[in-house]
Amino acid sequence: MNFDTLPLADPVAAARLHARLVADAEREGLLDLAYRTVDSPVGSLLLAATPAGLVRVVYENVGHDAELARLAETVSPRVLHAPTRLDQVARQLDEYFAGRRAAFDVPLDLRLTSGFRRAVIDHLPAISYGRTETYAQVAAAAGSPKAVRAVGTACATNPVPVVVPCHRVVRSDGSFGGYAGGPDAKRVLLTMEAA
Repeated sequence: MNFDTLPLADPVAAARLHARLVADAEREGLLDLAYRTVDSPVGSLLLAATPAGLVRVVYENVGHDAELARLAETVSPRVLHAPTRLDQVARQLDEYFAGRRAAFDVPLDLRLTSGFRRAVIDHLPAISYGRTETYAQVAAAAGSPKAVRAVGTACATNPVPVVVPCHRVVRSDGSFGGYAGGPDAKRVLLTMEAA
């Protein structure tokens, strides 16, 4: 028998089976990492959540598939496309990009950051919508005034960009500095918030 000539699976049946798999995994406590993608003005964003909360936001330029593989190694191999777990995050992102939300109110799972980087991540939500702070200001606020370069590293490795606003951290001369989503994404976010 030539398997190449078999008809494609019924997409409706496949969707039903997938929904059942997700529901069963969720009910049995076997869904450690749910993910979905959302479209945004800064490109497609991969969202991933554990039962504790949002654990990762990934820009397309970082590579969604590569990041899912990394999360399977570092968080759990029990990963499923289960968009409903991320409905609240997706809705709040839509509101943010529409200019109707200035801060996010979703549970976060920050297990992918620790130490000084975690102190930086914990400070970032205090930078108000439409405002910026310099890397030096963030270093001081995080308790290590001389750790300016380490703030850059913490922002670059922020596991939940946009939701935790590392894009609001700029250089002392006012230039944007680096950003995981790329310079265009940072410019879009800062311009949108300044409007």
